[in-house]
Amino acid sequence: MAKILLVEDDISMGFLLVDFLESNSFDVKLYKDGKRGLEAFKKGKYDFCILDVMLPGMDGFTIAENIRQEDKKIPIIFLTARSMKEDKIKGFQLGVDDYITKPFDEDELLYRIKAILNRTKLQAEPEEDTVTQFTIGSYHFDATNQSLEGNGFSKRLTQKECDVLKILCLSKNKIVKREDILIAIWGENDYFHGRSLDVFIAKLRKYLKGDKSVSIENVPKVGFVLND
Repeated sequence: MAKILLVEDDISMGFLLVDFLESNSFDVKLYKDGKRGLEAFKKGKYDFCILDVMLPGMDGFTIAENIRQEDKKIPIIFLTARSMKEDKIKGFQLGVDDYITKPFDEDELLYRIKAILNRTKLQAEPEEDTVTQFTIGSYHFDATNQSLEGNGFSKRLTQKECDVLKILCLSKNKIVKREDILIAIWGENDYFHGRSLDVFIAKLRKYLKGDKSVSIENVPKVGFVLND
């Protein structure tokens, strides 16, 4: 269960977000002013920060700057009622991961949090990162060098082809949900990225067709299974 630091001075919104995020299996701690929020971060252990920009005591930019001095990798999302270009640029220069303008849809916030956590999880888990060599039937897949070889076939994969195949290999013979692949690779689960995923799956099937024991099975409305 990821632990989220939420700093939001609108208490009604803060409580609504706490209820929503906790109903989606997050552990959330809410603080209504910047100084207390930063103190809580320094004393506690958090996996994610959601910061309002306009806060009493200390604004979100200052909190983010201090957090980045303590931890350069923890994900940060800004919430703001302002959509000024200068504010967004300042936020990204501080190293925040995303910027959401109020009012926003709670489900959109949820998917953005999941997308960022998936990306940081892939970067943070050395045991997954070190798994770069895979056997797929009579094929050898080298994720580091983006190469697929076997049955007289040799192909240098594109980055996206490599990313999709690696996710399937890490859960070989198990269903991988479409939305999990989309969020992990594209950061969004939408129609257009879904069509792109289908194109990459079709390409991978073509590359692996030389071994009849290997298949990428489509599970309708759910996802895919790499079988070998």
